[in-house]
Amino acid sequence: MKLKYIFAVGVMALLASCDESRFLDIKPQGTLNDDLLSSADGVELLVTSAYAGLKGPNRDMHWVPMTNWTYGEVRSDNAYKGGGGVNDGDFCTLLETFKIDATWGNADEKWFQLYCCLQRCNSALRVMNTLDENALPMIKSRKAEMKVIRAHFFFELVRLFKQVPYFDENVENDDYKYIPNNQFTREELLGKIAQEFLDAANDLPDTQSQVGRVTKNIAYAYAAKARLYQAYRQDDNNQVVAIDKQLLAEVVTLCDKVGAQGKAYTLLNDFQKLDQLEYENGVESVFAVQYSMDDETDGAGNINWSNLLNAPKGPYGGDGFFLPSQNLINAYKTDNYGLPLFDTFNADDYGIYEGSELTNIDATVDPRLDFVTGRPGITWKTYTVEPCKANWIRNSGEYGFNCTKRFYISPESEDMFQGWPWGASHLNWQIIRYADVLLWKAEALIEIGEATGLEEARKIINRIRLRAKNSPYVKDFKHSEQDAANYLIGEYPAEGWSQDFARKALRWERRMEFAMEGDRFFDLVRWGIAAETMNSYISVEQNKRVYYRGARFVRGRDEYLPIPNAQYNFSEGNYVQNPGYGKFN
Repeated sequence: MKLKYIFAVGVMALLASCDESRFLDIKPQGTLNDDLLSSADGVELLVTSAYAGLKGPNRDMHWVPMTNWTYGEVRSDNAYKGGGGVNDGDFCTLLETFKIDATWGNADEKWFQLYCCLQRCNSALRVMNTLDENALPMIKSRKAEMKVIRAHFFFELVRLFKQVPYFDENVENDDYKYIPNNQFTREELLGKIAQEFLDAANDLPDTQSQVGRVTKNIAYAYAAKARLYQAYRQDDNNQVVAIDKQLLAEVVTLCDKVGAQGKAYTLLNDFQKLDQLEYENGVESVFAVQYSMDDETDGAGNINWSNLLNAPKGPYGGDGFFLPSQNLINAYKTDNYGLPLFDTFNADDYGIYEGSELTNIDATVDPRLDFVTGRPGITWKTYTVEPCKANWIRNSGEYGFNCTKRFYISPESEDMFQGWPWGASHLNWQIIRYADVLLWKAEALIEIGEATGLEEARKIINRIRLRAKNSPYVKDFKHSEQDAANYLIGEYPAEGWSQDFARKALRWERRMEFAMEGDRFFDLVRWGIAAETMNSYISVEQNKRVYYRGARFVRGRDEYLPIPNAQYNFSEGNYVQNPGYGKFN
């Protein structure tokens, strides 16, 4: 069974509360007493609460999403904010157009919530440090689980803010304000995070009886991710200055360990299955947030509140935020061999909606286009009532006519919640899937640059592409025997597979495979190409989306969010600001 995120009222009061200083001070209060908290039963409540932090500390997650749809996608070339217009959630428009500063309240809220969540892990660890195996036979595993989840939240903080205060459960609450955020460099922080994953792996089982609990595979996979980020060394102005091949070699080793620890991973044989409930904990899922409905909590239950705003209109009746960019749609075009158009993909727009139909659709396209995006007139999942329609978009004048197709079950499903929150179900959110692990390994091999590694990377990338090629294609709504587009995707040949070309192919593949999953912006920053990619994107988009006019990505500033003013005040001046944002106010 799933590890359900169900709370006793007292635990919710205890662990969701944060003090007025905007930094977590978890102090036992409410109905739980010290005797219960110090018992094995109390520890399990604390551990369950820490797991629940993976979905966020409360239900108000739509503008500070744990899925990173704002921070990782709207902030990139993949997505528009969407919704009713630029003034609907205007503070998110500021993020999309790189016009935020240290007073931007969303940065403070994100910082605050992530520290709230990791402190749940510390609360559980503090109690477990007073117990032994006689009191809690699973104590080694439970401690390791908490360390992995804590490291996950620290990883999120580092890739969002770069400079953050780092501590464990042994630091007293009153001492938090004295911990500087520049005590460790980005690379040192990522090293500590990776080591926490590795240390935890030693005490984790290969499998767990409850689906959703952390295992050895998860620890190894996340360690690989942290080491991969650490390998790209950045200077004080956020620019990549070196790539550590020794760390990349470790990434390869760690990726190989995933799947050798009690569970055999592979790719699902159909890309569409990534959004189907029966496969959510299947062979491709490495680490996922376990959502639930009908779980004895209020309303829809513990569903994905981070995506509350994002369901389209039409059969979902949603608010229509988080829309795919035209640039992303154009990126799915392919050449006569089914390979990407690296340099010319954005020369013209694929799928222009004019009158009542799509035009300019003769080009061949990667079939993942119609699994990831919803285009007018194209079949929507397994819905037979109507195709995706232009009026599913709330403000097509500002954002175009395309919507996001991922992350929702088909609207006729009995597992979809009826009413608000629109489009809700208990579909998991994948933090790490096996396609990630494969492409992390391929990336490391490419950057190491040895001939045998380059060839292995080519085979890995082609494996990902073959899954897309062999998935049943989306069919035309009116003529179910016809494909909805001129789909063509091919494998990369060995000829011409140089390190430079392989690097370009890998980066393109990550975009096509993981579009809208929350990682795109962080990939651009890791690779050191965020400024050139985003300014090139903006230069074209400003002629299509007027709100981009005047926008500019500032190299050396916009790679990270500013350290919030409220956190600087909390630290009594101990924090330093990220470059480019000026002095604290």
